[in-house]
Amino acid sequence: MSSSCAVSTSVRTQLFSSVPENRFIAPTRPFQYHRSKCVMSRRGFAFRGVAAAGLSVVGSSSLATEPAQGIERLPFKPEGYNFWTWRGHKIHYVVQGEGPAVLLIHGFGASSFHWRYNIPELAKKYKVYAIDLLGFGWSEKALVEYDAMIWKDQVVDFLKEIVKEPTVLVGNSLGGFTALVAAVGLPEQVVGVALLNSAGQFGNANSEPEKSDEETVLQKFIIKPLKEVFQRVVLGFLFWQAKQPARIESVLKSVYKNTSNVDDYLVESITMPAADPNAGEVYYRLMTRFMSNQTKYTLDSILSKMSCPLLLLWGDLDPWVGPAKANRIKEFYPNSTLVNLQAGHCPHDEVPELVNKALLEWLSTSTAEASLQTV
Repeated sequence: MSSSCAVSTSVRTQLFSSVPENRFIAPTRPFQYHRSKCVMSRRGFAFRGVAAAGLSVVGSSSLATEPAQGIERLPFKPEGYNFWTWRGHKIHYVVQGEGPAVLLIHGFGASSFHWRYNIPELAKKYKVYAIDLLGFGWSEKALVEYDAMIWKDQVVDFLKEIVKEPTVLVGNSLGGFTALVAAVGLPEQVVGVALLNSAGQFGNANSEPEKSDEETVLQKFIIKPLKEVFQRVVLGFLFWQAKQPARIESVLKSVYKNTSNVDDYLVESITMPAADPNAGEVYYRLMTRFMSNQTKYTLDSILSKMSCPLLLLWGDLDPWVGPAKANRIKEFYPNSTLVNLQAGHCPHDEVPELVNKALLEWLSTSTAEASLQTV
């Protein structure tokens, strides 16, 4: 994962608990489908559920090194795979296979290597791309102002400059929101979206707009600088803690209900990017500027502008983003298919065989497949 692989327990709880959750556990079937038609409405887009598989907690380290049994795994390359220059910044991506295009987008703190069990299988039928968002993974730890729109712009430009054909976007956690805003930003090329335990929240119709009073001299020259110094000290300590392998392993195990895939490969894919010289500063910017601006956008705003088919692949045992959110998205956007999985926050890595099966079935039967074939 990236420079930003840690958030305190209280912050994680706040980010992910955007709706009350009534847990649903299917007693017999590993997943089940619910289909529908099409609708939308408007607002903005938010990142309350913006973390993924690499945050922070203490733990010991006894990791398996073998890949999941019977599933092909993307080879781990410390030097990365392919690089593209975007706005002067180095962006890492993986590409495999031939056929219609599918782009995989990782979650907060992760990288393209988090799709290690999905890329080889999907590449048997599709041309699969997996990108590292700016500030994460093997992409540059750029010292820029981070906002949801910077990742949207990155994905849109990647589609235009590298992929250059109709594409289905697949995103986990933060990557799910990025997929949604990119789909709205480039509707002529994005023909379908699949969300895996996506971050974001619906708008509150009863909330009043925030009032922005002018800063006083006291606020500008004393309170604000002191607040920044305090934030830097606290977040610097949290970042140092967060990049320790034992803490990364512990958090992963807290969101993977089946922890057999929490191995050296996964932990190393998180710790390596965190060693980048700019990683700490990127983490600070993400935790202060990006997180403080998250309520500028809401799920209903994005979905109201979208028209392509939507697949919801949801780990119902996710301690952060439970099935209640998936149900609400489906209710709001009927042109969707819901697949419930007995997994945590990262079903694509925890139960990759089920995710691959569901994704391939949806691609082959939905209107997204027909659109993919149209050049």
